[in-house]
Amino acid sequence: MKSTVFFGHLRRFIHLEAAGGIVLFMSALLALIVANSPAAPEYFEILHSYLGPLSLSHWINDALMAIFFLLIGLEIKREVVSGQLASWGQRIVPGVAAIVGMVVPALIFVAINQSEPQNLRGWAIPAATDIAFALGILAMLGSRVPMSLKILLTAIAVIDDLLAIIVIAVFYTQSLSLLPLMGAVLGLCVLLLFNRLRIHILWPYLLVGILVWVCVFLSGLHATLAGVLVALTIPMSADHAHSPLHRLEHRAHPWVAFAIVPLFGFANAGVSLAGIEIGDLLSPLPLGIGLGLFLGKQIGIFATLWLLARLRVASLPAGANLRQIYGMSILCGIGFTMSLFIGNLSFTDGGELMNQVKIGVLGGSILSGVTGWLMLRKPVSASMPKG
Repeated sequence: MKSTVFFGHLRRFIHLEAAGGIVLFMSALLALIVANSPAAPEYFEILHSYLGPLSLSHWINDALMAIFFLLIGLEIKREVVSGQLASWGQRIVPGVAAIVGMVVPALIFVAINQSEPQNLRGWAIPAATDIAFALGILAMLGSRVPMSLKILLTAIAVIDDLLAIIVIAVFYTQSLSLLPLMGAVLGLCVLLLFNRLRIHILWPYLLVGILVWVCVFLSGLHATLAGVLVALTIPMSADHAHSPLHRLEHRAHPWVAFAIVPLFGFANAGVSLAGIEIGDLLSPLPLGIGLGLFLGKQIGIFATLWLLARLRVASLPAGANLRQIYGMSILCGIGFTMSLFIGNLSFTDGGELMNQVKIGVLGGSILSGVTGWLMLRKPVSASMPKG
């Protein structure tokens, strides 16, 4: 019964992410078109116009994306408690693959940008995978890709997101204000108390969660981290279908997939291509990001999976062959949403460096998506060594 519920939820998750990936692609394409049209000045002016204390761009990146991170936190907790990451045996393969798949792109980026010290703050940009885009491409391939490979990609991407959150918290916090931070901790303690008291209605968690977001925002930590912290306090009962965590995830997922993330893509993917030459694409910042995503991800993830299989440390996806696993590893180089998000944290003043970030992210993600799709389109008979 539990496995039936899990696979039903997984299929729904994959279908939502796949459809959301298509919408995200369209929003990013629209942003590029608008940013290179006569409407470009109005596009950038609106994004930088202020609504209250924040610009529209900041409302999207700091407030709405907190809901995106809330959903990520819910997914991480669900997978760790009762999903594909519920045991250490299940965590070994995607965990090691995700870690190496973040380290190798970062090393490639640093190697290419070592002569440009101002660029090194962006070392984490090519380290993340966009699960919506990657699963969207797998969904287009249908039954040619086994479900076991989709599960592995989902697990790697979930751990990848967790690692990216840790990186944001540790490396992209400028300074801390003690009083708001204490307020955030107090709010989280209240949420844990709600959990302990088995309060299963959602509105108390959401109300206190908003206060936690405000305190985190004022503390100097990036406000979106509040989404993850609040998510980890949401109860997950044995009755999975009706637990608060699953109810909130079920309600938030369509809004995140079809509204928040596409809006983020539209607000952040717009880059003017006027005057850009081939030499600009080969400058250290976009080249480091592009090669980090395209080469670093596939090398790190595929080499890890292959080595674990050769050493018989862990089992690998049933029914998947070498070509399919390599193709999935390439797809992990699609880093759109999280890469752009980390890029905004790396170069907060925007300007030319942020334009280079966008070019590198778009180039590396498109190359990874097209190459991965071509690799997976026609399965081969070779199989991975058995673990």
